[in-house]
This record gives sequence, C-alpha cells and structure tokens, in this order.
Amino acid sequence: MTEHLRERWARTLRATTENPGIDPYPYADNLLARWSEPHRSYHTQAHLTAVLDHVDVLAEHAADAELVRLAAWFHDAVYRPDRSENEERSAALAERALTEAGLPEPKVAEVARLVRLTITHDPAEADTDGETLCDADLAILAAAPETYAAYTRAVRKEYAFVPDEAFREGRATILRQLLDLPELFRTPYGKQHWTAPARDNLTTELDLLAPL
Repeated sequence: MTEHLRERWARTLRATTENPGIDPYPYADNLLARWSEPHRSYHTQAHLTAVLDHVDVLAEHAADAELVRLAAWFHDAVYRPDRSENEERSAALAERALTEAGLPEPKVAEVARLVRLTITHDPAEADTDGETLCDADLAILAAAPETYAAYTRAVRKEYAFVPDEAFREGRATILRQLLDLPELFRTPYGKQHWTAPARDNLTTELDLLAPL
C-alpha cells in the first residue's frame, strides 16, 4: 500500500507544482509516516487510500481534482483524537509543505481552504471542490454494513480514553447532527449512490447506542 501511495502522491505533486525538478518522495514519506502513527485506528493509510479512491470516482465534479487530491493527503495529516485543532494544524502543514514544494500561492490557499472545510463538511453551494472532498471523506458512512461496523470499532478504539457513557452520548450527538442535515452528500453521485445506505447505517448505529 505504501509504495502505491507514494506514486500517487508523486503524480499529484508533479501535476500541481511549478518546480519541475521537485523530488516528491520526501514529502510522501513524511505524510505517510504521519498516517501510520500508532495511535491511529481509523485515520490510517487505509482511510487515506479510500478517500483518494472516492475522489477519483467524483473527479469529474471537481473544478480541480488534483488540488482536491492534495487536500485529501493533508486533511488528517495531523490527528490527535484528544485535540480540537487537528484540521487547522493540518491546513498549516499543507501551507508550509506545498509552498516549499513550489506550488503557486493560489493553489496552496485552495488546498488549505479545503482541509479546513473538513471541520464542518458543509461546503457552500457551487463549491465543487469542497463538495468533492467532503463527499469523499464521508463516503465511509455509505459502506456495506460489515465495513461500517469495522469503521465504528476503529473510531471507538481511537477514543479509548473516553468513558463508555460519555462516548455514547457524544457519538449519538454527532449521528443525530448528520441525520438532521438536509443533504448528507452534495455531489450528484453521492446523492444518488450513498445517501440511502448512509442513512441506514447511521440510524442503525444510533439505535445500538441507545441505553438498554
């Protein structure tokens, strides 16, 4: 998986940088080390791969799919489940790394904006890059039931430091917020293919979290 991801990163960076002599691999290795940190159970290289794969599915919807791919690489590059500033720190990392790698300032700014958008997953209307990234990141909600169950177990493991009752209450609040959204997904593909299974998964998990 790691070598495949390194090559995917290299293709994307070469497509976006204005430095033709850039060596993409030190950046890839730094990011992949972050995505392999031992405290991660869900936010791993497997999640990164899944988000990139979903961006590929949705790429025609994006204004600049390569910038969305860069944002996918950085969106959880800084991740500590006990911290609240992960997205901001991830965006700052993107700004530093991509500037150094030779991307023009408007592209760097767009990637950082997209990373920060994953705080709310609420892109503005007609923000097609934001819609693409947010849908790709939330596509796990529409996974097959067994895959979704594995996702919920991994999330719980990342939050093992939270007592069971507090976790159930917090997780249930998040699920209700998602179910109350007018639209879980914003891209045409996401609306058509992911909305119904995602709502089924969220409703099932919410029922399982209810006190006995």
